[in-house]
Amino acid sequence: MPRATIAERINVPRMRRERRQKLIAAMDRTDIDVLILSSRANVTYATGARSLLADSSREHYLPTFAVFTRDGKPPHLFTPYPEGAPPDLPADHIHPPFLPEFEVGVRQMAATLKRLLGPLLRAKVGVDGYTAASYALLPELLSESTLVDAGPATGMARLCKTKDEVECLRAAEHINDAAMRDVLAALRPGMRQSDLSGIFLKRILELGATGNHIDPIWMVTPQWLKQGPHMLLNDLAFPIPTTDRILREGDLMMVDSGIEYLGYGSDFGRTWICSLTPKPAARLTDKYKIWREVTQAVMDTARPGKTGGDIARAAVKAAGNKKPWLEQFYILHGIGLDSAEMPMIGTNLGARFDESIVMQPGMLLVIEPCIYEDGVGGYRSEDTVVVSESGPPDLLSTFPYTPWGGRP
Repeated sequence: MPRATIAERINVPRMRRERRQKLIAAMDRTDIDVLILSSRANVTYATGARSLLADSSREHYLPTFAVFTRDGKPPHLFTPYPEGAPPDLPADHIHPPFLPEFEVGVRQMAATLKRLLGPLLRAKVGVDGYTAASYALLPELLSESTLVDAGPATGMARLCKTKDEVECLRAAEHINDAAMRDVLAALRPGMRQSDLSGIFLKRILELGATGNHIDPIWMVTPQWLKQGPHMLLNDLAFPIPTTDRILREGDLMMVDSGIEYLGYGSDFGRTWICSLTPKPAARLTDKYKIWREVTQAVMDTARPGKTGGDIARAAVKAAGNKKPWLEQFYILHGIGLDSAEMPMIGTNLGARFDESIVMQPGMLLVIEPCIYEDGVGGYRSEDTVVVSESGPPDLLSTFPYTPWGGRP
């Protein structure tokens, strides 16, 4: 029997419906009556709308907002791209955008919300982000509302993925992996980093990606920390943005990318050697072996009921009681409509925070140890898994660990 296509595996109307149900349940648990959402991921989660992809420094020129109420009525969408609204959203719930960077835009927003919601605003209103103007003006303009952080509600709803969300993430991961196979086949000394980006971006769109999430990174990893940019954390400066740098024989490359499928992101990470006949040095192979031990220990621990503290301790033990991740990163992070979202384990929030995170079925985890030694170099790869109901997590990543090993 032929395998189902991506489109056949994903029921988009069901996904939108289940996300809204989860968001209402989270609002009930956090006692929030109205959500004013401005982050692209939260707007997509609440409404199903697609937003225009834009550089983060310019995104405020094309803002998208959603207003979501826990009474079950359709959300309101404020967007410069009405074509991206889902078909089940009533036409009178689709509105032009505001300009929240400016006083006039915030005043217009408050007046519109009062007109649309009326007495619903005399309650607890969750806001997921402010501009300087909205932070200064909204408490006064919405004086009957109790403004609170929307994060507890949106984070709770988005923490565990539905079946269709998992399939979106699986599709994104497979497209990313397939495109990277073409990039690796083309890699050779004399190419520029930007050449690899061109191959990758062209290929993901041919394969059905609906956008690119992370600018591809082809970082040449220094053997010594002093050869790279200095960090106050005294650790490997990763990631370094892509340039027109020419790649040379034997360059050790830490590769990272992320694409989108229906808004859901992939996260690809591997370490390559730029050569037609790559031969890893023995000490680098040792780093890869430690990376495998750490990744396996994390996967063995990522079971329902285990805590983030359990995972962090297992990772440290597998690395010989050394911290096997970069100071500025984490041993793992979640992924979904954001390229990095909760849960995050191994951050500078500390052990108590890690212990508060409990693994649940449906959590998406990107495991990303980095085993680096000054004077040797290092190995870093990322594998994406789904926490299962019982037993080992479901592995979404399929790309081999070339030239150190085969498929995950």
